[in-house]
Amino acid sequence: MPPSPSHQHAPGVPRILVGNRLHLAFKRQVPTEQARAYAEKNGMTFFEVSPLCNFNVIESFTELSRIVLMRHGMEKFWKPNRVFTLQDLCCRAIVSCTPVHLIDKLPLPVAIKSHLKSFSMANGMNAVMMHGRSYSLANAAGGSKGNSLKRSKSIKPPQSPPQNCTRNNCKIS
Repeated sequence: MPPSPSHQHAPGVPRILVGNRLHLAFKRQVPTEQARAYAEKNGMTFFEVSPLCNFNVIESFTELSRIVLMRHGMEKFWKPNRVFTLQDLCCRAIVSCTPVHLIDKLPLPVAIKSHLKSFSMANGMNAVMMHGRSYSLANAAGGSKGNSLKRSKSIKPPQSPPQNCTRNNCKIS
């Protein structure tokens, strides 16, 4: 895949790589590994989406929005003196105990599940969602040694619930 024209003519423009029509994976023109490597090489987050199944469509746009906000001053909202809303605290409690790919299995309305997935990606890691699993591209702009899929270091607000919370503490009433 050649370098993207937006990268050559408009450096600094936030970009994500979207592999479309996941429901037609058997007809794919570009292998997933090649697309993932291209995204990593060019410092982009990679999403496989399926508009037919409504899979990762909202999450990909949410990630692009998050990148734009983070580049243009969103970090001022993550200062330690920020007072978190009840919704932020509830989302943080659920997300800290539930992997992104298991949020869909929670007995919650679809709108809340979508919000939790977006919250998880915006506040946790730069996620790559593929086949219902969440990964992170660390050091995407530079060549890293070893496994390139790992938890990235990002600006995060302090964790309200402890990281060692057990699954029993995350019940929804």
